[in-house]
Amino acid sequence: MATYMAKPAEVEKKWWIIDAADKPLGRVSTEAARILRGKHKPIFTPNIDTGDFVIIINADKAKLTGDKLDKKMYYHHSGYPGGLKEMTYRQLMERKPVLAVEKAVKGMLPHNKLGRAQGKKLKVYVGDQHPHAAQKPEVWEF
Repeated sequence: MATYMAKPAEVEKKWWIIDAADKPLGRVSTEAARILRGKHKPIFTPNIDTGDFVIIINADKAKLTGDKLDKKMYYHHSGYPGGLKEMTYRQLMERKPVLAVEKAVKGMLPHNKLGRAQGKKLKVYVGDQHPHAAQKPEVWEF
């Protein structure tokens, strides 16, 4: 029996909501990455985007366990000499919680064209409101 390979035209895309309130950031990120890649579907094909859209709400209420809030650092560079910027995850979660969640999820996706396409299907919001009601998203429980 031949292995089934999904075709891009055959893939049905659904919308899922993940509530990050009081859940560890890593658990939320792994579930979101799994849905974005399509690993929850029986038609998963590694080289085809078989994943669904993911809406993460309450990004500001996600938790980091242990001492990660104060010891884990977020780095970015301005591009100029001496332009390395750093901040702790406590500061990042206060200033830009959406960036912290997006960075965690996108780091778990493939680092190529396919991963960038899958990353565009991720929508992250600070509160519990989102503008995607027309897509009729379903709640993803884990």
